[in-house]
Amino acid sequence: MKKSALLHSEFSHLIATLGHTDEITICDAGLPIPNTTPRIDLALTLGIPTFAQTVDVFLKESQIEGVIVAKEFAQVSPEHHDALLKRIQQEENLTGKAISITYLTHEAFKVRSHQSKAIIRTGECTPYANVIFQSGVTF
Repeated sequence: MKKSALLHSEFSHLIATLGHTDEITICDAGLPIPNTTPRIDLALTLGIPTFAQTVDVFLKESQIEGVIVAKEFAQVSPEHHDALLKRIQQEENLTGKAISITYLTHEAFKVRSHQSKAIIRTGECTPYANVIFQSGVTF
């Protein structure tokens, strides 16, 4: 049996196949996901799993170099936005690598998410609790 934090086979496979600069989106329950982008649906019910729980597991398994979020996230859901920034800061401290943060309008974010290698849907019901992670390298 797998020993690390992530047990979900599709999510684990996605992370194992990420290359440098590949993007994946982790989103709330409401983000539209096009039929052309692979979907990994983790949502069980409203709020389960949370956006934060999913981000935490992803960061334990992956090296990132960039983060993209909607500008509206900071304005509409500041507590969740600040919690995400804190996690990114902790990741920088842990890895010793800088992580860029880019803000787009929510409409531009939705368009950009279509370029993701996959979109992971959570049960989160907080407005704008969505993030695009850009894969980095461990060396």
